[in-house]
Amino acid sequence: IVIDGGGKVTLSGGGSTRILYMNTCDEAQGWTTSHCQDQDHPRLTIQNLTFMDANSRGEPENIAGGGAVWVRGGRFKVINCRFFNNICADEGPDVGGAGIRVFDQYQDLPVHVVNTTFGGAQGYGNRCSNGGGISSIGVSWNIYNSLFSHNEAIGCCGNPAVEDTPGGGSGGAIYNDGNTMTLRLCGTKIVNNTVNAHGSAVFFVSNDHSGNIVIEQSTIQDNTGGSWYAQPGISMHDDTRIDIDDASVLQ
Repeated sequence: IVIDGGGKVTLSGGGSTRILYMNTCDEAQGWTTSHCQDQDHPRLTIQNLTFMDANSRGEPENIAGGGAVWVRGGRFKVINCRFFNNICADEGPDVGGAGIRVFDQYQDLPVHVVNTTFGGAQGYGNRCSNGGGISSIGVSWNIYNSLFSHNEAIGCCGNPAVEDTPGGGSGGAIYNDGNTMTLRLCGTKIVNNTVNAHGSAVFFVSNDHSGNIVIEQSTIQDNTGGSWYAQPGISMHDDTRIDIDDASVLQ
């Protein structure tokens, strides 16, 4: 399935609703296999589209997050899209992805994001409890030639939440949680994002310490807020493998 706006289509949530929902494990949509969490279809590509003013705050807890787009199962790819002024839950320790929230890709294959903008300028940023741009659990990402800026993780205070707080506030641009997964950034710029808790640019927690990050020809700088930094703008375990090429800038 390819949804192609030809660079001429803007989809708006009108400030009140999510725009796109794909969930192979939602019985209400009809199960097509006995293994909904690991099936090869549908294979969805969204391209040449703008997603703006979406709002998933009213969604049930089990499908919270994903202000503009929420995906579970099959395969998912994003090409030449823009995400402006999308929002999801204001608080919660593990809810996120004002732009995109993803779970359970087929055979743990990565989500591809190419030439896509999340925010991009003052007044266009996306915001959620965690993951101002994107958020996922147990999912790998290949992100190429994309821009994350002016996005916000507005929750408080971390995951797990500090006692007597609602939790959240991590991953100004990107929030990744899970076990064996890879975040690959190539030709990507992450600047001027903000957090309240951890990872002003990227929050990456591999619970069993088997995940890794690869940064190639990318820039991560001028992101603000938070603590627990292993690299500038990146919160992760000290023993998480991170490969950074000489052409990249982290500061």
